[in-house]
Amino acid sequence: MRIEQDIKLDYNDVLLRPKRSTMGSRKEVNLRREFTFRNSKQRFNGIPIIASNMHGVGTFEMAEELIKIPMFTTLCKDYQPADIWNWLGGHVHKPDLSDLVAVSTGITDIDDERIEATLKLVRSVRYVCIDVANGYSERFLDYVARFRDKHPEITIIAGNVVTPDITEELLLRGADIVKVGIGPGSVCTTRVKTGIGYPQLSAVIECADAAHGLGGHIIADGGCSSPGDVVKAFAAGADFVMLGGMLAGTDQGGGDVITKFIESDELEYEVGNHLDKYKHKIEEQQFVEFYGNSTTKAQEDFGGVQNHRTSEGRIVRLPYKGDVNNPITDILGGLRSGCTYVGAGELKHLSKCATFVQTKNGATHNTVYKHLQIGE
Repeated sequence: MRIEQDIKLDYNDVLLRPKRSTMGSRKEVNLRREFTFRNSKQRFNGIPIIASNMHGVGTFEMAEELIKIPMFTTLCKDYQPADIWNWLGGHVHKPDLSDLVAVSTGITDIDDERIEATLKLVRSVRYVCIDVANGYSERFLDYVARFRDKHPEITIIAGNVVTPDITEELLLRGADIVKVGIGPGSVCTTRVKTGIGYPQLSAVIECADAAHGLGGHIIADGGCSSPGDVVKAFAAGADFVMLGGMLAGTDQGGGDVITKFIESDELEYEVGNHLDKYKHKIEEQQFVEFYGNSTTKAQEDFGGVQNHRTSEGRIVRLPYKGDVNNPITDILGGLRSGCTYVGAGELKHLSKCATFVQTKNGATHNTVYKHLQIGE
């Protein structure tokens, strides 16, 4: 046993210091990135924000909307080979979809059979996301290596990890992009259930440094709950940022919209037959259910949570957001604005322009009047 004394930080432990800028407008910021991947040698061109492969996020409908921006989508694991075949049009190459979509898989025998059947049916698939909760197992590392040997042309996204050593190992075994993050997600309870994790900002900084030294790339996966967190993730060196909860609760994510009538803090004056009085106003609010991939509900499609395991996720109801372009407009606007504050005319320059300021006790947000806020 040993204790690391170095300070490790999450997104809410820091702010970005503003710098003098020659930029005249947020419109001048270029958010597109171009990458050539280490092992597959394929190229990416787009805005490097990724919809997570979670229930309620990684859907066909989400991918079809994000492609217009253009942003990337990792499809959830529920889709069968025939579903993907029908959606991508069989053997017909659709660059507007397959160039910005990854098919997801685990590493069990069933997962392997499914992904191999998908790749055999749908020749236009360019990206595969090999997704496990614990990226430190030798079984996972071996699977990535075998998959690379069988599919040299596929761009492999693999994770999740939080340290430089396994980031480097995954790239050397054949991954192109490493997913970084254990425990920071909005519906992830790994830190609570297992005690395992790593502060996300530090994980991104350290893993990005390791990956870039080998010509690889990373995804900051989890922990972003506001546009400012997305800015911080890119400033920390992330090549891509993956979002789950920030894109959930939208029309494109699917799920039933639940209507509830809730007593608000706002009072209204009621005129009665015998006595006039104030009462709490009843508001109609709409929600959409959202849950992590390791919840009992998500595991039902795969035989349920095994007796030797525990659920490492939570089920929540998020406010219904309508069209996904509503949160995306907010996210991209915040990202452009963050770049202008530090003088980064292009997203690729953001990490070079960034200086983080550590705050006391995570005091990064002004909470004055927060309880009185009625909109923005």
